[in-house]
Amino acid sequence: MSTLLHIDSSVFHGEASSSRSVTAAFRKTWEEQHPEGTVIYRDLAADPVPHITADAWSAAYAAPSKRTPEQSAAFAARVKLIEELEQADAVLIGAPMYNFSIPSTLKAWLDSVLLLGRTAGEAPSAQGTPVVVVASRGGSYAPGTPREGYEFVQNYLEAVLQGTLGLDLDFIVPELTMAPRNPAMSELVPLYEASRKRAFEDATTKAKELAGRLAA
Repeated sequence: MSTLLHIDSSVFHGEASSSRSVTAAFRKTWEEQHPEGTVIYRDLAADPVPHITADAWSAAYAAPSKRTPEQSAAFAARVKLIEELEQADAVLIGAPMYNFSIPSTLKAWLDSVLLLGRTAGEAPSAQGTPVVVVASRGGSYAPGTPREGYEFVQNYLEAVLQGTLGLDLDFIVPELTMAPRNPAMSELVPLYEASRKRAFEDATTKAKELAGRLAA
């Protein structure tokens, strides 16, 4: 029985959110493949993880017997998030681009689960766990586009999820999501529609492939 950790971070809900729409398609396929499986779900917009505090940070470097009550409480909250990551057989993350980077709520989650000597370091505790990130964006930041240099979502998440946590990273990138709502982008609507179609196809395909891989 496999466990999927599903994290959404878009401030929009339902079909108003491209990342949520695609993660929902992935999860639906996953659950069809794993009707007996478990999904741990975190909606970081509805129930945000607290941003890292001095107590949460310093507690990691203090002996349990030396921690203040505030440090103990803050560290326990971090450990809960870390354990969710460690028990997951696969991870699904919705990461829309806000102002060229990830939502601050997703950054707060990452700050909590990154713990040197446990999830980060020589032998990361979740190393090898597959993670699919739906990195939606209103424009296009692909190589060769005018705003290629403003892409700080995939680059950052590659460094953190793959380079530091040791996860097996894969991306789905729905782009040009503002085209249907921005008259200045009207000529890009066909490209948006193609990108959206491809994203949903990728979500279904990757969910099936991952399910099969874990079942083998």
